[in-house]
Amino acid sequence: MLVMVLGLYGHRVEHSQYLLPTYSQMPDYVETNFDERSGIVPCTTPWGRWWQTVAEVHVEVNVPEGTKSKFIQVTVRPSHLKVVVLNEVIFEGPLFSVVRSDESVWTLEDKKLIHLVLSKADVCSKETVWEGLLKEEFLADPWTVHEMRKKLDLERFQIENPGFDFSGASLQKGYDHVPGTALQKWEEKQKDIAEKKQGSSQESEGEHSQEKS
Repeated sequence: MLVMVLGLYGHRVEHSQYLLPTYSQMPDYVETNFDERSGIVPCTTPWGRWWQTVAEVHVEVNVPEGTKSKFIQVTVRPSHLKVVVLNEVIFEGPLFSVVRSDESVWTLEDKKLIHLVLSKADVCSKETVWEGLLKEEFLADPWTVHEMRKKLDLERFQIENPGFDFSGASLQKGYDHVPGTALQKWEEKQKDIAEKKQGSSQESEGEHSQEKS
């Protein structure tokens, strides 16, 4: 089923997977639209960007202009995500945290941008700040994670105090410091990821040379 609706930013949207979230099953506080009023803190990637709210993770994937929805495959599982465009895997892997796959939805905007909205599964049980889209890829740097954390804290204040508008607020000075341990962990993780990629590349080259011989 294809359904034409108006996108989040006023764009024409083509739904190729009509799986709208069942908000009646979710707590009222997830419907704050806080990011629309205060802006977003995005993490840029080779294919686009992702950002988050208290209840959702938003993913934007740039695709060749004119791409039709029938050439896009988005597979969302509770702990796994895969995006394929024109038979090419854009990315695939385990998600940073668990999502509600049946409450996630993707749209194709202006036939050049995929907008995927993932519903966080643990929003009711704990405060989860995603430090990456996937566990080992598309990780935000410590400064971006720091800003994301501040943004989510402000959104939580908005949830707890619905009569006030925190969209333009700022937090105390203590929030301006990024812990040195976070920087160290970030650098170590980037080194591990680079080494894994290098190892995989060398294995692939070795298999290829064996096939030739």
